[in-house]
Amino acid sequence: MSGSSRTESPAGFVAHFDVDAFYASVAVRDDPSLRGKPVAIAGSSRRAVVLTASYEARPYGVRSAMPLYKARTACPSLVVVPPDMAKYRIVSREIFAVFAKRGHAVEGLSLDEAFVALGELTLAQARELAAAIRRELFDATHLTVSAGVATGKMVAKIASDSCKPDGLLAVAPGDEAAFLAPMPVGRLWGIGPKTQSRLSSFSIATIGELAQLDDASVRELLGAWGNELRDLARGLDPRRVEPDRETKSISTEQTFEYDVEDERRLIDVLREQAIELAGELERERAVAHTIGVKVKRADFTIVGRQTHLVEPTRDARRIFRAAVYCLRRAGLHGTPIRLLGTRVASLIEGDALQISMF
Repeated sequence: MSGSSRTESPAGFVAHFDVDAFYASVAVRDDPSLRGKPVAIAGSSRRAVVLTASYEARPYGVRSAMPLYKARTACPSLVVVPPDMAKYRIVSREIFAVFAKRGHAVEGLSLDEAFVALGELTLAQARELAAAIRRELFDATHLTVSAGVATGKMVAKIASDSCKPDGLLAVAPGDEAAFLAPMPVGRLWGIGPKTQSRLSSFSIATIGELAQLDDASVRELLGAWGNELRDLARGLDPRRVEPDRETKSISTEQTFEYDVEDERRLIDVLREQAIELAGELERERAVAHTIGVKVKRADFTIVGRQTHLVEPTRDARRIFRAAVYCLRRAGLHGTPIRLLGTRVASLIEGDALQISMF
């Protein structure tokens, strides 16, 4: 896609960077005996779920959000490593320091994934800048990262997914629609399994076929948001990179390899996150008044819910119950979810108060 012979003129480019199998890669980096083995990052509880799987584990069907017992059945030689969120946050700070060093706008999607606004450049310049950032990330963390470069966020994200692991793919301005056309329509933001099934019943299987629909057909099939989805199918995505605002809190989140609709799996992930956050609060000798969840849908829209506790806590069970309450208030109703996070805020130094009996 980067080999176009047209005369290049500057365009506004965005890059999507994503560390390959982040948690598992950190584990392998720090324990070379794991190299080449199928590795899963998961807790030790009876209902633990896989947070991340190494690329060696994926051919067996092991993937994020899968119950650990199923992962062990699918891959008997699976090496399970407990998560180390404190270490991941340290590495994440190193990653985002590289993203920010040139002063570009950075929109974090998770601990290891971000959009970076590259600015008005030629395609060749944008590609070289992304390549330089990838090299700097490896030098800083010894982790490989895949990157996609395009004029819009969605195409950049799909490009980075398409060249994993350890790849770089740049899509030239004007080539977006051709790049997307042969891909399954489910690769588009906002199209979950139900919408994909509906489109399939009308013989629309690829992004290119959706892009060719006329106004009447797209409204009939997809309703009020049909025109927006058709624009995305044509590679038209005006969304800007939105820099994050730092908050005084502790959070953990998981981006799923495959979108998750099953509430039970989401609750299992919240349980693991509550245990992690309780450990972080213990290390910080702090308690939290506020518990919240962050949910990123398949179309990258974000829903947040939080609740304020009468008495602060760092007890994993209370954090978990509050997080489940927030999740159910989000009203997802089977919506495909790509990221789920739990956050503790309104932190106070000291020990938790005893919960009142009355």
